[in-house]
Amino acid sequence: MTITAAHAPSGDPITRFFARAGIHYAWVVAFVTFFAALVAAGAIGSVGVMLLPLQMEFGWTQAEISSALGIRLALLGLVAPFAAALFIRFGLRPVMVASLVLIAAGTGASIYMTALWHLVALWGVVVGLAAGLTALVMSATVTTRWFDTHRGLVIGILSAATAMGQLVFLPFMAWLVQRDGWRTASLALCAFYAIAVVLVLLFIRNRPSDIGLRPMGAATDAAPAAPPAPQGNLFLAPFEALAVAVRKPIFWILAGSFFVCGASTNGLVQMHLIPMCGDYLIPATAAAGTLALMGGFNFVGTVASGWLTDRFNPRILLLIYYGLRGLSLFYLPISGFDPTALTIFAVFYGLDWIATVPPTVKLTADAFGPARATLVFGWIFAAHQLGAGFAAFSAGLIRTELGSYAIAFQGAGILCIVAALAFVSGTRRRPAGPATAAA
Repeated sequence: MTITAAHAPSGDPITRFFARAGIHYAWVVAFVTFFAALVAAGAIGSVGVMLLPLQMEFGWTQAEISSALGIRLALLGLVAPFAAALFIRFGLRPVMVASLVLIAAGTGASIYMTALWHLVALWGVVVGLAAGLTALVMSATVTTRWFDTHRGLVIGILSAATAMGQLVFLPFMAWLVQRDGWRTASLALCAFYAIAVVLVLLFIRNRPSDIGLRPMGAATDAAPAAPPAPQGNLFLAPFEALAVAVRKPIFWILAGSFFVCGASTNGLVQMHLIPMCGDYLIPATAAAGTLALMGGFNFVGTVASGWLTDRFNPRILLLIYYGLRGLSLFYLPISGFDPTALTIFAVFYGLDWIATVPPTVKLTADAFGPARATLVFGWIFAAHQLGAGFAAFSAGLIRTELGSYAIAFQGAGILCIVAALAFVSGTRRRPAGPATAAA
């Protein structure tokens, strides 16, 4: 979108530079948000390559380590509704900076830990709470504030930052852990967080109206909207949105299916695939390469899902996504774990990993409107991370007690099939009435 002089943004030299270049500043905000989410994902996804080194150094069982990871993933989700309220009250930049600084503090301080409770406090509580501020709610907030068009595509790209975090960080982290140990790898992550903080401080702006712009794709004859004044109690707003949401069946369908989504991705595959490969004598570096390949195809799948969400019924898409994911999880334990089987799984599962996000965000926005959509999605994302925390702990417990991950992966496959069936009804779009068209 080319910006004419009449509608060029006011403010600092950075925003004026992009205006003169004919680039809508929404794309700049989206790019920096993508990078911030990517490095935050590095803190979550890199844990998989550190599980075995932690076991060997401290003698902790997989169930004990998984308890800390379960707390981290659960807190990451429970923060999400309040993160939405913080974005509304304080704006994007200060909340993003606070999140990245806290993630760096928790990750950096972990190099001095000597007891299991240190792991729980730093990697579980501190990083979990901080990462919750830069999770999918941040991406949803940026998309709804800065874009009137291409929302499905943008949320798909921003959601794919998690996959790219794996693609960028995991092979490097696996190599660094193998060469210099997990402490050096943790400090390397902190350097990426510092870069992200600088970019956020330089380029993030709260709303288009702050620099005299309209959202990307907004009507050219409309004046830039003034930001709404914060209303009500900061911490009551999420609960008020939840009180409205729980009265609608669609909320329970979306929250339940997203619980399954988190359990089958972040909690299970992201945390336990590398240790599971170790049971088959596959080196951590090779297993990390499999996850990185999965991350690359996930980027393609999630962006494609955003494009499809702008054009097709999101219920049909979710029915397909969860069904295919369930089949892939049934396949992995019986695949034999040879290189060909792992490649097939990485490609098939990768295309589907976070493809569920764009249609879920779209259904949330359609059901609850722009005023409550971000807050309600925060609760739906909380369900996602509760599922991730449940799977991270239960899979580690199953491996400790039974000596195999097979039941954990097959159980996740069954949950995915159940989630797919939840979207069988309502897969036909209703004809748009006047109210829908106006919305």
